[in-house]
Amino acid sequence: MPRPSLTLAADGDVLRGAFAAVRRELEVPEELPAEVLAEAHAAATAGTDPYADERTDLRDVPFVTVDPPGSTDLDQAVHLARRPAGFRVRYAIADVAAFVRAGGAIDAEAHRRGETVYCPDGRVPLHPEELSEGAASLLADVERLAVVWTFDLDADGTVTSTDVRRGLVRSREQLDYAGVQAALGSAGRDDLPTLLAEIGTLRAQQERARGGVSLGRPEQEVVPDGDGWRLEYRAPLPVEDHNAQISLLTGMAAAGLMLDAGVGVLRTMPPADDEALARLRRQARALGVAWADGEEYGDVLARLDHAEPATAAFLSAATALFRGAAWTPFDGTPPAQVLHGAIAAPYAHVTAPLRRLVDRYGLEVSLAAHAGREVPGWVTAALPTLGEEMALASRRSSAVDRACTDVVEAAVLAAHVGAVFDGVALDHDTVQLTDPAVVARCDGDDLPVGEHVRVRLARADVGARDVRFTLDGTAPHAPAARARR
Repeated sequence: MPRPSLTLAADGDVLRGAFAAVRRELEVPEELPAEVLAEAHAAATAGTDPYADERTDLRDVPFVTVDPPGSTDLDQAVHLARRPAGFRVRYAIADVAAFVRAGGAIDAEAHRRGETVYCPDGRVPLHPEELSEGAASLLADVERLAVVWTFDLDADGTVTSTDVRRGLVRSREQLDYAGVQAALGSAGRDDLPTLLAEIGTLRAQQERARGGVSLGRPEQEVVPDGDGWRLEYRAPLPVEDHNAQISLLTGMAAAGLMLDAGVGVLRTMPPADDEALARLRRQARALGVAWADGEEYGDVLARLDHAEPATAAFLSAATALFRGAAWTPFDGTPPAQVLHGAIAAPYAHVTAPLRRLVDRYGLEVSLAAHAGREVPGWVTAALPTLGEEMALASRRSSAVDRACTDVVEAAVLAAHVGAVFDGVALDHDTVQLTDPAVVARCDGDDLPVGEHVRVRLARADVGARDVRFTLDGTAPHAPAARARR
């Protein structure tokens, strides 16, 4: 049966109304109080620096930013250089604490919000846009206040020295991931794309050596499409993974400083337990995914062929290993669980302070720990409740993202009830369509997990945000595929 021609069954205004309803239902605080806006304007236009006496002039370093196209809330800028025995990595992070007064109106509102909430029709920022997209953002060709990390790495990518201090920086250019990826083929040996790929690859190898793992699962995304939106699966570009390794490097260094100082807030996650790993091994056998005795599950994930339908089902099952993540504050004795199970090392959030509350505190602890001075009292006073504040914000953001995706899924499919679609059975009652990028429940008998299936659309209700399929049969032209070793 030919695939139906899919068009949105709801116009842009209807969808925007549905997205607004999601935000109301999940109590996303959209409006900023007048006192917050006034305080932000005063901070943005004051022209003063509360940390001027400890700031290093680094305007001669040719930093650049690498972000999705059109980004304006720029948390990080990077400069990479080759050294005789390795590399130097400089990572500048927006110095939000220079603009947000502890105990002030912006601070209180940031604690209420926790993090920026992203929706298909825009974002609800953590901080007023005059700061997050203006005075505090590391925009190109303007002087900006930053916390600058400097790492020396040896030829294998191992960190040999760490420095963190406040700096004055000037980004030279705002780059995007696709542009950096495209430039890699013609870049010189010492150009940013080449160095980013080299360093990122070395750091990824170290991650695998210590037992760290990344699922690499294509993400379901809602993207603009004229007056509306569409759904697509998007796998990250290699350069995005390389860039993520710089952020991981920084977060691991911050966690080390916190543990040495006996104070901070870690991003923790328990390692996969034996029962979960045994269950995943059974699922691998059922799906025909090769997993040798003694082989780490990260090695299995790293070599999967993402073109195989069994891979989608195996990656979906593997998400069960990555549960229990938390922000864990401590002041004195470190927590019993200090590792992030997927990273296989202690780790802290410090690289996105414009968009995530905890990072501002993590940066202040790191600065104080590296300098050998006391952590500011406003930081330690906030630590006891910071973990739960972040957990609440994260749950809300995840719920908004899922609900908005449900809206678009239903809108895309609403005019096609009764149509048959090709997909892959992720588990016994969930199907991932090939096109459009829909993941939904499928009623009826157990699905043949890991196989190509045909499913019939039974329900697509925009108002209820509900999409349901029924099994129409396995696809005769696409037998169950098996991941290759």
